[in-house]
Amino acid sequence: MSALIVILGFITLSKAYENIALRKPTYQQYPYTGTEISPSLIDSSKAVDGLRSNLTFWGGQCAISADNKTTATWWVNLNCILSIHHIMIYYRTDWNRWVGASYGLIARFLGFSLYVSNTTHISDGVLCFKDTNFTTLTLYDGFLNINCPVHGQYVIYYNERLAGVTYPTDYSIYAYSELCEVEVFGCPATGFYGSNCSIPCPDPNCRYCDIETGACQGCKPGYQGHHCELGLHRYVLNHMRITI
Repeated sequence: MSALIVILGFITLSKAYENIALRKPTYQQYPYTGTEISPSLIDSSKAVDGLRSNLTFWGGQCAISADNKTTATWWVNLNCILSIHHIMIYYRTDWNRWVGASYGLIARFLGFSLYVSNTTHISDGVLCFKDTNFTTLTLYDGFLNINCPVHGQYVIYYNERLAGVTYPTDYSIYAYSELCEVEVFGCPATGFYGSNCSIPCPDPNCRYCDIETGACQGCKPGYQGHHCELGLHRYVLNHMRITI
């Protein structure tokens, strides 16, 4: 009974916010270049096409990266800065249960990072998640639910296997980004918060507010202050008085 409750709770949580990544522009650093499958069936857009019923290489629903690379980057462009609550990642499983070190797809997934940024560079972003704990013996399911209550335009998946760095023995030799679906749940418009994104940010001049509490996290252009209560001219004058 407890397992059923957890599953139902998970479904409710996922439906509370809109998938703002659905069919948005995407990019993959090193697309797969093998000739045995059409590139259109495994390109970067497959990770946001809304399909995750076939998590296999041949299913036409996964973005597959190239072999023998030391870094793997994939991102989705939300088209503007939006408020994010959580992110679901469905990884390639090829319909097999991930059991121990005998299943190589787990090793490719280990050690990845997830960023939210206003640019395509991870150095400009917020680190939402960095895998430092999973092993081939602990990561069994083909999906992860990552809480990430921040604002940003790009959700970036990144993994690496750099020369000169010693990685855990479970890790693959090369880096991959075999993503079958990336669902970014949040608000489709700025200036709102709450589980249904229906509550306006309390401060009228606030551009971005916390998706759960409504606390202002960024003012509209021309405003400053903790509650965006000061026009830019007034803010500058007050700052000059304090400095003097």
